[in-house]
Parts: sequence; C-alpha cells; structure tokens
Amino acid sequence: MLGLPSIPDFCIRPRDVRRGAVLTLVLLAAVGAGAGTGSGDSDSGAFAGASGLVARAEPAAPGPQEQPRLPVPAQARREAATADREAVARAVAEAVAEGKSAKSAAQDVVSRSGDRWGVVYDQGEYEAFADDLDGRWTGVGLWAGRLRDGRIEVDRVQPGSPAARAGMRAGDRLLSIDGQGVTGLRVAEVVALLRGEAGTPVELKLTRGGADLTETVRREELRSESVTVRELPGGITVIKVASFTRGSGDRVRAAVRAAPAGGGVMLDLRGNTGGLVTEAVTAASAFLDGGLVATYDVRGAQRALYASPGGDTARPLVALIDGGTMSAAELVTGALQDRGRAVAVGTRTFGKGSVQMPTELPDGSVAELTVGTYRTPAGRSLDGTGITPDLAAADRVEERARTVLGGIGVGP
Repeated sequence: MLGLPSIPDFCIRPRDVRRGAVLTLVLLAAVGAGAGTGSGDSDSGAFAGASGLVARAEPAAPGPQEQPRLPVPAQARREAATADREAVARAVAEAVAEGKSAKSAAQDVVSRSGDRWGVVYDQGEYEAFADDLDGRWTGVGLWAGRLRDGRIEVDRVQPGSPAARAGMRAGDRLLSIDGQGVTGLRVAEVVALLRGEAGTPVELKLTRGGADLTETVRREELRSESVTVRELPGGITVIKVASFTRGSGDRVRAAVRAAPAGGGVMLDLRGNTGGLVTEAVTAASAFLDGGLVATYDVRGAQRALYASPGGDTARPLVALIDGGTMSAAELVTGALQDRGRAVAVGTRTFGKGSVQMPTELPDGSVAELTVGTYRTPAGRSLDGTGITPDLAAADRVEERARTVLGGIGVGP
C-alpha cells in the first residue's frame, strides 16, 4: 500500500482556469488540471497541481510542528463544498466488493459532491509527483494547462530541456502523446503520459498557428531552482521564490542572512503557485521573530501555524505579488502584511485558501477532500478573494518597489 506522507503539506493550483485573468495549476505531490500565470502543470508534476493543500488534524500549539497543507480556494464561497468521507468510503467498499475500481468510484462521489477542489490520484500519480517536492523529475520540460474546452496548451517550456531543444513554445497546443489524444484529459493524466524513464523517447503531436507538428524527444532527469537571488543597485536583494519545494525556506533564510547590511529585500512571489506549507512557514520565519503565521480549521477544529524565532525583523521588505501568487505564497504574503512586516506591491493574488486532507483508498489511490479554510494572522479569509496589495502596480513592479524601499531609506 502507498504510504502517505506523515505531514501532507503540499499546495496545489486550481483546475481549468484560463491563463491571463487568473492562472491554473500549482505545485504539489499530486496533480490535477489547470492553467495559469507564472508556472503551470509540468511533466515535473511539481507544477502540475490540482486541488489543494492538506492540514494535519492535531491540536494547535506554538511551534513549527504544526504544518498543514493548504489547498486551492473554493472561489468566492465562504464555506467550501466538501465530499463526505463516509460516502466515499461506502462507494469504494462497494466497488471493491464488485471487483471495480476504487479510484473511479471515489472520483464519481467527489464529482457529484460539489467539492471543486476534491481530486483522486492513482498510486502512480501520487508517488511520482511526491518526487517533485525535491524540485526534480523525469520528463521533457513542459508546463501544460487545460483550457475550458478541454484542449491542452503548453504554458511554458523549461530552458535547456528536451522540449526546448526541440523548439516547443508556450502557446503550442498539445494534441497527442505517443499516439494517445490528450484533449479532454485531466492535466494529471497528461503529466503521467509525459513522465517516464530517462532516455526513453516520447512522440508529441502539437499544433501551432494552424499547422500540425510532430516532435520526438527523449525524457531526461530535470531539476528546477525554486529560489534565485540577484542584487540591484543600492544594496537591494531580490529573492525570487518560484515555488515552495523542499529546502526553499532555508534558502530564503540564507539569502536574507547574506544580504548586504542595511539593504532592503524584494521577496518576489509573483507566479508562485504554492508548495509545501512547512517551507512557506520557514520562509516567513526569515522575516519574523516567532508569532502567528496563519490559522486554519479542519471540520471546525482550529489549528495554528507559528514562525520560528530569530528572523530579521528590521530589514526593509517588499513582497511582490500578482494573480499568479497562490496558496502557500498567499499564506506568506498575508502573514508579512498583517504583521506589519512587508509592503505588498503588485496586483491582487489568486485567492486559494481551502484545506484538503488525503485519504488512502484500498487500491492505493488517494482521495483529497476539502475539509476547511485558512486565515491570515488578522483573521482574513483569502479563499476566493486573495490579497489586495498595499500599492497596486500592474507594470514596472520592481521600479515601484524600489520607490517604496527608497522611501524608507534604502537604495540610491
């Protein structure tokens, strides 16, 4: 049987949302379907997300041991629709007794429940995408999203990957993989087809500008760097967090410690679709000296997440956000904003704040069902509403952020 993580704290990106206004997909140990701004579902799986995060059902207590997994928002609803776990269990038991698929039975119940972010993964999907939390996977380097009409579009291509060398581009429409049509498939299913053993070939049929193309590429072991750091004039450090994969929180803390004394920081969370909540809390801890990061509920029972003590509370800080900032990235932004630690610059975030818990099924597949929502330290629910920036900026965001830092004595 598949062993579920002891702390299922992944974040996922919503499904079937069109790129532009809002995005789709996110990173996590499982996959769903979606399309969005920033990063999308990739054959990495880490960016092929779907439903949401998960939270441990344990008593609240100060300390980093409380590390839930926050999922995708339930749109503008205050209470997320949830699939009843007992109903899922009954349907699965009946299916198994009749020799039918437990996964299919669970998916039917979830689909009928109205739990928009509930999703069921087979054992292979769940295990494969767990690898992505380390920022590594085997595939061709495509991030793909599902459009509302069911077509699959390439969201972006990883530089230097097999897909990039073959000339594939963002905006290409994927038609088939090794002869199997992909239109109408969940992104999780598309990702599963793209993945495989390193060195094995995969034939991709796509269309671009009305012309059909066929490319055969070989899968490779790929890696993504979730945290990158660069310096701007005036002692300003830009820390870009693409996603909260394993180890990203410590890398943020290291970057803050290495930043020039007296210099300001831009924490760039634009296009960050989420990740491990444990890593998000660690990243927030780089700028806080303990205290509350977020609260969340699991079927009415309240829980809390706390920052570790010892963070840099004096360095001027601006958080860059946009419509692609989701889930765990919103958790970080909300905490820094509510605690008066950062000025948020950019555009309104996505608004993903429901909590989901995984349930292992008899055949090894996993059902993730919505069980609650999370809130910022000030009690704000971000589910379906997102975070409003302190300074709205749709373009020249870094320039605006430098102005903010300059106003508090940082920069030229």
